Amino acid sequence: MNIFIKNNYIDSSSPFALSRFSNLVFKYLSEEHERNRDLVILCIGTDRSTGDSLGPLVGHKLSPIIKNFKDVSLIGTLEYPIHAQNLEENLDKINENHRNPFIIAVDSSLGRQDRIGYLSIKNSPLRPGAGVNKVLPAVGDIAITGIVNIGGMMEFMVLQNTRLSLVMNMADIISKSIYLSLSRLYSDKDESYILEK
Repeated sequence: MNIFIKNNYIDSSSPFALSRFSNLVFKYLSEEHERNRDLVILCIGTDRSTGDSLGPLVGHKLSPIIKNFKDVSLIGTLEYPIHAQNLEENLDKINENHRNPFIIAVDSSLGRQDRIGYLSIKNSPLRPGAGVNKVLPAVGDIAITGIVNIGGMMEFMVLQNTRLSLVMNMADIISKSIYLSLSRLYSDKDESYILEK
């Protein structure tokens, strides 16, 4: 991993959001991921809160298509969400079942008013639960977050009153960006890395 932490933001409402964010995801993956490490996409959140459902929605959208790639695993969907109560248990399973796992962590976040709707990617772990004052282990070699609402006060209420349309749009861009990036990454390096359909 590079010693300098890079962080980039894209406005999900931009007409160019998908192309710009998929290019960023591809850039980070091609620079950070080593081919001898299992790639794990860990989508964090819960379907019980609109604002916190970004991760499970990304997992839900990726679930039927991620099977096209060997040695890429997806954990965290609407049906089987990864949240505060089971995160540590699932991290243990990831480390047990994968060789030196490289984790792309996806989660929602709270932020400034002028950043609502922005997608962020960085080459360092994310801290799930930080927006609602929960202490959970940092996770991810690459962290992808979507700023779903304003932070600073009454975080649980804010998450519950987040617009679903905003979260759905961000989940769509993130899931498509990950898929497009994996397609580019593996087909560029080794076409056999993509399974035949």
